[in-house]
Amino acid sequence: MKEKIAPRTCYCGEVGEEHIGKEIQLYGWVRRTRDHGGLTFLDLADREGVVQIVFNPEENLSLHKKVKKLKSESVVGIKGIVRKRPAGTENPRISTGNIEVIGNELTAFSTPDHLPFTLDEKELTEEVRLKYRYLDIRRDEMLNRLKLRHHTTQAIRGFLSSNGFWEIETPFLTRSTPEGARDYLVPSRIYPGKFYALPQSPQLFKQLLMVGGVDKYFQIVKCFRDEDLRADRQPEFTQIDLEMSFVDEKKIMEVTENLLQHLFKKVLGKEISPPFPSFSYSECLKRYGTDRPDLRFGLEIQDFTEVFTSTSFRVFQKVLEKGNCIKGINIPQGSQLSLKEREEIIEKSRELGAEGLIWIEFKSSGVKSPIAKFLQGEEIEKLKKIGNIETGDLLILVAGEERKSLEILGGLRNFLAKKMGLVNPDELKFAWVTEFPLFEYSREEQRWITLHHPFTSPNEEDLPLLKSNPGKIRSRAYDIILNGEELGGGSIRIHQVEIQKQMFEVIGLPPAEYKEKFGFLLSALSTGAPPHGGIALGLDRLLMIMSGTDSIREVIAFPKTQRAVCLTTNSPSPVTETQLRDLHIKVRL
Repeated sequence: MKEKIAPRTCYCGEVGEEHIGKEIQLYGWVRRTRDHGGLTFLDLADREGVVQIVFNPEENLSLHKKVKKLKSESVVGIKGIVRKRPAGTENPRISTGNIEVIGNELTAFSTPDHLPFTLDEKELTEEVRLKYRYLDIRRDEMLNRLKLRHHTTQAIRGFLSSNGFWEIETPFLTRSTPEGARDYLVPSRIYPGKFYALPQSPQLFKQLLMVGGVDKYFQIVKCFRDEDLRADRQPEFTQIDLEMSFVDEKKIMEVTENLLQHLFKKVLGKEISPPFPSFSYSECLKRYGTDRPDLRFGLEIQDFTEVFTSTSFRVFQKVLEKGNCIKGINIPQGSQLSLKEREEIIEKSRELGAEGLIWIEFKSSGVKSPIAKFLQGEEIEKLKKIGNIETGDLLILVAGEERKSLEILGGLRNFLAKKMGLVNPDELKFAWVTEFPLFEYSREEQRWITLHHPFTSPNEEDLPLLKSNPGKIRSRAYDIILNGEELGGGSIRIHQVEIQKQMFEVIGLPPAEYKEKFGFLLSALSTGAPPHGGIALGLDRLLMIMSGTDSIREVIAFPKTQRAVCLTTNSPSPVTETQLRDLHIKVRL
């Protein structure tokens, strides 16, 4: 028998005083029922919130009995009259707390056989939540995050469309090209032995769109990378992808900043103020020990190498004899840290790879340190000047190879900030990082590899170094950072065929190979390519920060675990021999 579904008047969370005295139709899930010795109360919930329904046995006894039999999370439709709650019974914790609905009709559509957990349980494991994600999504926290995702993507489309961008889809089934991570491969049934690849990004297609004259393109697009996962990675993720013609870095940064300003204002009601500060890659490493610094606090890294050029402390002497350095962080009023807290800092430094950590406490009576007897008065004064050190401060020093020392101190900087409560969770600190190296040398592969991708344009001043000294070339790449997270990155692309060929040669691709893999790109560039560039922003990571969560899985409807498993559908899963035979594939374990 066909169920009769009367039109819904509004969502549960939208019932307001304007509905008082009116009959309305609602649908949703039964969160809970309460028997108050006569009247029965039912909390009805949907994606917009919850409203209280009241049933009076004196007016309709059979309906009252029907309500009392309902299980939690039953799906029902209710018709009733809206009234103002009696004085003293209001509930300010919910949007509908001043009104209630007198129920006079009820239709039960389904009743749960079992509930693996109740929606108000607080101590749920992530594994349970992901296995029963369809139930987890009913919780207010998850519904609000998905609503935030919807409003954000709509705001993105509105802003970019109004600024002359066209939204254009690019293929999911494409060819495998070397872009850093492993490709997800899709075997072709029609062409035995050949494969499609799921795109790691739309990089080459958006460049082809620029060659085609599109001028301004965007896409909110799924990307795929078959790589070992970390807490902030997913095998399939979503990025906001932009590309423009006849632009430089400054213009792309301006558009990106304006987009983010629009999003935070429209979706969250928060004001951010471009332009964002910009740091070179080398400056970032020297000051913060990372290329994605959190700027919500100080604790900058300082170079104290020159202080110890004549030191009698043998450990430092050996470090300097090898041409290495001594870096440190001054912790304002760090002398107040307990012995236990200092031991935790030392232990954290070991976890980060430090062989040792030197601390120097600056007291009104002098310095206190394991190396105090080696410190001369002139050295102490230099330390104070370089580190802007005052009485009560604590200086921590790491000695060794520069890159490793900076990485250790960068990790300690974040650790100290959280431990000392220096991070304001409501603050938003954006920044640009520019002038990345174009190449880095892979000792494992014994060749140069690109730090971003091989379509990134070299800094024009460094072009003569392509053949003589690739390691010194700066790229025209840029990353945007927010609160220590990399939101995304991009670059000005190569639009000259000869420079693109030289790039392929530097990374060890012979002409025959790059023509076979990238012949279509070279052919496109040779037809007349405009100067172009773009950026890709990680939508999942952006939403993670906007929603105040600490995992991108919290803002994705059906995410994978860190082992790349979908617990809801239990995939990946085996397939039948018939399916494999159709694809001309044999599985060898």
